[in-house]
Amino acid sequence: MAKMDLSDDVEKANIEEIFWNAMDLLSDDDKKLPQVSNMLPLLKRGIGVHHSGLLPILKEVIEILFQEGLIKCLFATETFSIGLNMPAKTVVFTNVRKFDGDKFRWITSGEYIQMSGRAGRRGIDERGICILMVDEKLEPSTAKMMLKGSADCLNSAFHLSYNMLLNQMRSEDGDPQNQFQSDRAIPDLERQAKKLEEERDSIIIAEEESVKDYYNLLEQYHKRKKDIHDIVCCPKYCLPFLQPGRFVCIQCTRGDNKNPSFSIENHVSWGVIINFERVRGLSEDDSRRKPEDANYKVDVLTRCVVSKDGDGKKSIKIVPLEEQGEPVVVAIPISQAQFPLMGIYIYIYIDGLGSPVVIIPKDLLPLEARENTLKRVSEVLSRVSKEIRLLDPEGDMKVQHKDYKKNVNRIEALERLFSKHEVAKSPLIKEKLKVLHLKNELQAKIKLIRRTLHTSTALAFKDELKARKRVLRKLGYVTRDGVVELKGKVACEITSADELTLTELMFNGVLKDATVEEMISLLSCFVWQEKIQDAQKPREGLDLLFTQLQETAKRVATVQLDNRVPIDVEGFVNSFRSDIMEVVYAWAKGAKFYEIMEITQVFEGSLIRAIRRLEEVLQQLIEAAKSIGETQLEAKFQEAVTKIKRDIVFAASLYL
Repeated sequence: MAKMDLSDDVEKANIEEIFWNAMDLLSDDDKKLPQVSNMLPLLKRGIGVHHSGLLPILKEVIEILFQEGLIKCLFATETFSIGLNMPAKTVVFTNVRKFDGDKFRWITSGEYIQMSGRAGRRGIDERGICILMVDEKLEPSTAKMMLKGSADCLNSAFHLSYNMLLNQMRSEDGDPQNQFQSDRAIPDLERQAKKLEEERDSIIIAEEESVKDYYNLLEQYHKRKKDIHDIVCCPKYCLPFLQPGRFVCIQCTRGDNKNPSFSIENHVSWGVIINFERVRGLSEDDSRRKPEDANYKVDVLTRCVVSKDGDGKKSIKIVPLEEQGEPVVVAIPISQAQFPLMGIYIYIYIDGLGSPVVIIPKDLLPLEARENTLKRVSEVLSRVSKEIRLLDPEGDMKVQHKDYKKNVNRIEALERLFSKHEVAKSPLIKEKLKVLHLKNELQAKIKLIRRTLHTSTALAFKDELKARKRVLRKLGYVTRDGVVELKGKVACEITSADELTLTELMFNGVLKDATVEEMISLLSCFVWQEKIQDAQKPREGLDLLFTQLQETAKRVATVQLDNRVPIDVEGFVNSFRSDIMEVVYAWAKGAKFYEIMEITQVFEGSLIRAIRRLEEVLQQLIEAAKSIGETQLEAKFQEAVTKIKRDIVFAASLYL
């Protein structure tokens, strides 16, 4: 890499010209910064580096050179992938794990798509190339999740803030009680509920009460059958009997797409077990599961009808052995599986394991071998009049579960009730049950909408809102009648720092008593979040100010906790960090940027971001002082802005 050169002489000249045209915006002292002087030789060789710690102007130069095709190889962090127009021919992942601030984890599908999406330049490359450098064991399921998984969820990051509440209370019609309601959704929900109620009331069923009673019995019956299936097909009991060649009974329950949970028609088919395997989950906990607690799928050879939909996707439907179809090996989960097929939901599950076992060929790829195997299955079925003995759960499989016998007894009792029920022999019983099921589903939808209506009219964030109002009253930001006081007016202007702690410091006289440079240094604690190893301890005067800040933060956090606002007091106090107080103090005193970089380990780009955020906080404090008529403080904040807003920290963007 030290001798690699990817640029010709013309490109080198262009790179140097673009680079120095951009650097002419800096002072002579800033041009001597290590980042500036060390970057050009690398860029001239067609190699670039891009990360958040770089000087903003350097990052912009590198982005421009990359877009122009003058940088052939760019080493970048994940942030570069967010660029809208930063395509490359090839994207290389040096690692597929990342640290998310809490722990190392695999990158998500959304992150992979975003970064790999840089590969392939439109109109230049026929295809983009993406290379994953994997230096540790990667499960196939994890790789599949990463490459073909669904996009990341969009989660709301909305949270109530004191600034938001105070601004709502200050406006004429800004009662927070009304602002956090889902008012607009209510009329539409009411119309939906009314329409569904009309549809439900239009459904008339003869002998409805008797049909309802029969329907409830059926639901209990299906639930008990499922409970028994879950017990018997538990890996602990069935794994020893999943030998290749064993007969297996497959239950297929068909339900229409409107009523998938209510069965229309059941049919049973038979097949033979070819193999079984454990289903690997995406979570790390799944790999630690015991074999008897894991999920499994069984490969079964059976008769199927294979068809294709309009998009060319294959769909497979299991049919009885005597019907027309192909011999196909299908993977069936031990638990119930659901498949949509041409508007019909097919519920497939293993209903039981047969006692016969046949010898199957080693190679089942030829169609003839599969067809002959199914013929042997059909011959066995015909000899025993299709009544193959299933393995007895208690006698053969040694099922010893406390709920098994209870469920069996309950099913026997339900079967007796079915035979005696007054509507059981009705010729229209199936149609009546389907109509009743539809009516029940309409009722469930109505209930869900009514519940949504109730929660929509109720206040969102109700408890948190009340708690935060109590805090504002306790600290003197609003009166009992909700009138915003002087403190509240100040907090209304602060959005880029913790409004309560900063307002308290302002009214306690801490900002007024400190010199301009000390005040700027103290305010840096509100904008700096990164952790620095062995950070320089601030001098005595600054350390005293920082102690006052911590005491104020602790008092504010304690008041919030006492009023039932969820907050970690210690974590809140520790969120104010003194790591760059000494550096910012030197900057405010007029030191050159290269001088302050000699006394800190912080990246240049990170420090510039912090000082720019600090200027934003000062601008808000100017407006806050103006709103309460504090002209002296206003002038002090304006002087502070003048002291920090200079040189490379506020150099103009190349994109403007």
